Amino acid sequence: MSAPELVEDFFRHEYGRLVATLVRRVGVQHLAAVEDAVQGALLTALQSWPLRGRPKQPSAWLYTVASNALVGQLRQGRRRQELLDQRLPVASAVQAPPDITVLGSEMQDDLLRLLFVCCHESLPEQTQVVLALKALCGFSVKEIAQRLLVRQASVYKRLERARARLRDHRELDDLGPAQYEQRMPAVHRIIYAVFTEGYLSNHASQAIRSELCREALRLGRLLVQHPQGQIPETFALLALMHLHAARLGAREDGAGGLVLLQDQDRSRWDAHEIAEGLQWLQRSAEGDRFCRYHAEAGIAAEHCLAPSFEQTGWQRIVQCYELLERISPSALHTLNRAVAVAEWKGPQAGLQVLAGLEPPTWLQGSYMWSAVLADLHRRCGHEAKAARYRELALDAAPSPAVRALLRRRFAQTLCD
Repeated sequence: MSAPELVEDFFRHEYGRLVATLVRRVGVQHLAAVEDAVQGALLTALQSWPLRGRPKQPSAWLYTVASNALVGQLRQGRRRQELLDQRLPVASAVQAPPDITVLGSEMQDDLLRLLFVCCHESLPEQTQVVLALKALCGFSVKEIAQRLLVRQASVYKRLERARARLRDHRELDDLGPAQYEQRMPAVHRIIYAVFTEGYLSNHASQAIRSELCREALRLGRLLVQHPQGQIPETFALLALMHLHAARLGAREDGAGGLVLLQDQDRSRWDAHEIAEGLQWLQRSAEGDRFCRYHAEAGIAAEHCLAPSFEQTGWQRIVQCYELLERISPSALHTLNRAVAVAEWKGPQAGLQVLAGLEPPTWLQGSYMWSAVLADLHRRCGHEAKAARYRELALDAAPSPAVRALLRRRFAQTLCD
C-alpha cells in the first residue's frame, strides 16, 4: 500500500474512533482541540510510517501520538491542573500505548456515544449532520459543503456554533433512553449521509469511496447492537445500505469511470449483500412503523431482484416513490418518480410528472435535474430543449467522474 493510500485508509477508519475516545476522556467542550490532535497524529503517520514502517499496533500508536499532542494543547489552557489530574491519564498515554484489545472495545462504545452527542437537540438538524461528518468521519469542510449543497462559509459557521453550544455540555456518560430515542432519527440521517458520500462521492479523484460505505455499514451494525437501536427504522436503513452495497463492484469500469444501472453487469452484483439486505428488509416489516428508509429499500430491492433493466418492476418502484413523497416530501423524490414513470409509461408521462413542479434552487441548479430533463426531452423528440439541458447538466456536474458519465450517456443516446 502506498503512503497516500495507507494514510487515507487509516484516516477514514481511525479518525472518528480516535476523536470519540479522546473526547470521552477530556470532555466534549474540547472537541476542536481533539480534532486538531488527531489530525496532527495522522500527519505524523504520513511522515513516519513510510520511513520507519507501520507499527504493530497502529491504532494504539495513533492514540498515543494524538493524546500526547492533546496534553500539550491543554497544558496551555486555564484549567491545566484539573484537566491533567482528573480528566486525562497523561502518564499512561505518554509512557506506553494502551492495550489494543481494550482500546478497540472502548472506541466502539465511544464512537456510538459521540454520534448521539453530535445529535444534541439544541442543534439544528443540518448542524448535527455537519458536526458528525466532521468529528466522526473526518470530512473536510469542502466535502461537507458539496454533499449538503451549501457554501463552505456556511459549514464553517455551523461548526463554530455547534462547538460553542456543546462547550458547556458534559453528558457523554449521562445519555439515557430518552436522549437515545429523541436523537435516533438524526443518527440515521448521519449514517446514511456517510454511505451516500461513499456510494456517489463528490471527491475530485474518486467517484466511489467504498471505505465510507463500509464505515456507514459498520456504524449501522454498531447501532443495531444497542437496545435503543433495534427498531424498524434501523433495520430498514441497514437493508437499504446492504442492497446498494451489493452493486458497488459493478458501478465502476476498469478505468474507474461510473457505470449506469442499465449498463451494469449483474453477474458482478454481490449475492451475499443482496441476501443480507433482504433479511433486514423483512425484519423491518415487523410492527406498524414505516419510514423513508423502508420505501427506499423497497426500490433498491426491486432493482436487485430484477433479471434485467427492462424487466424491472417499474410500477412497484413508482408506488414506492409515491409513498416516499408522502412521508418525506422532496422535489428530488418527485424527479426520481418521473424517471420511473418514464420507464413504465413512456417519456411523455415522465414529463407530465414534472410539469407542475417548481424545484427548489438547489435542485434546479443540479446536474440531476438537467440530466433527467435532457433525457426525457430527447426521447420525446424535443431536440432543442434536450441540447440546452445537456449543456446545463455538464456545467453543473460536481466531479470529473460524473461529468464523464454524463458525456458517455449523452453520446450513447444521441446514437440510438
